[in-house]
Amino acid sequence: MDDTAQKNLFVEVWTSFRNIPLWVQLWMVFWLVPINAASLLFWQEENGLWVALLANIAMLLNLPVMAYERRISRTMALPHLPFWTPLVVLILWMTPDLSTTYGVYLWVLAATNSLSLAFDYADAVRWFNGDRD
Repeated sequence: MDDTAQKNLFVEVWTSFRNIPLWVQLWMVFWLVPINAASLLFWQEENGLWVALLANIAMLLNLPVMAYERRISRTMALPHLPFWTPLVVLILWMTPDLSTTYGVYLWVLAATNSLSLAFDYADAVRWFNGDRD
């Protein structure tokens, strides 16, 4: 990919991102991505490697989606489903101890990704029904 095409890709994705509702932009940049990325800080805890893998693979798989579609779209909900659903189930199964930093983090992560999954499942249904914007 030459420099012009690469710059255009970044401009197109950035422009698309800036066109989604402001609250979604803020949610993604200041909460959703950081809270999932923070799982890397706990990779040595009980099931921490699984938590980190499930949390971050779902996000990383959106990079090729954005590159291919050259925009933010409902397709980005799809990688979350097979990774964040088992992640939330794993955390609930673990019943983390709220007296530890890791336990509090896991409950916050589960709540965050549960809320995100509610939107993701709705977007996935719309995507499968042909609404792919």
